[in-house]
Amino acid sequence: MKKLYLLVSILPLFGWNNTDESVTPHADKQNYTQIYEQVPSPAIKKTANPSSSTTEVNQKPAKKESVLLDVVLINQLPELRYGCEVTSLSMVLNHAGVKTDKMELYRSIKKDPDPITRAPNGDIISWGNPDDGFVGEMTGKQAGYAVFDKPMEALVNQKLPGSAVNLTNQPFEKVLDHVSAGYPVVVWTTGDYRLPDRWEQWNHGQQVIKTPLDLHAVVLVGYNANYVYLNDPLSGKKQVRVGIDQFIESWKALQSRAISYR
Repeated sequence: MKKLYLLVSILPLFGWNNTDESVTPHADKQNYTQIYEQVPSPAIKKTANPSSSTTEVNQKPAKKESVLLDVVLINQLPELRYGCEVTSLSMVLNHAGVKTDKMELYRSIKKDPDPITRAPNGDIISWGNPDDGFVGEMTGKQAGYAVFDKPMEALVNQKLPGSAVNLTNQPFEKVLDHVSAGYPVVVWTTGDYRLPDRWEQWNHGQQVIKTPLDLHAVVLVGYNANYVYLNDPLSGKKQVRVGIDQFIESWKALQSRAISYR
């Protein structure tokens, strides 16, 4: 989903058209229990009628063996060339009953205003930080890149006050628990749901941003023992089946980012 303006001479390495300044990492892709043990409280007192004694046990529902949520599919193209994150979020929010669309979210998401600067050879010297806001221009009229979980969390809370759930850096089982409870999740991966292999870096103030070019965001809508199911805003495919182990590897490589609501 993500594309960057890079040095024309290196574009053939990534399989891109040298006549197009933009970088399109994966536009041509095809197909891409935890049960809490109930332990009686040691403070329970026996009564003359043991059958009448009660205990309050707070038990988390067990994760279902398989789930497949019917979440509306929304395409990011043609309006939002680099807008996989907000388009994925529009699917999730619509599932929550929020009346919104990708263009409203595009206008509302926080932006990092830092412009892109390049060396004479075309390499990126400095740009924005996706942790702070969307980097670049989402429509594709200029170079664009991505946004990460914190600005997305803020946008969920803007549309559903106090309801955002940030599952970033949690075990993937926690993400599956959330889907099991009926909530789709925006997750970061790559264009082909495999390990990233195209990295770039640039300066942002005193920081060095190192991140893969082939970053993508999709909606996790289901799973079973062997597969996860994804709504992909770039390919325009609903409930895409991907091997669960393969997907987890790519998700972890993208810093285990995940956003939803409750």
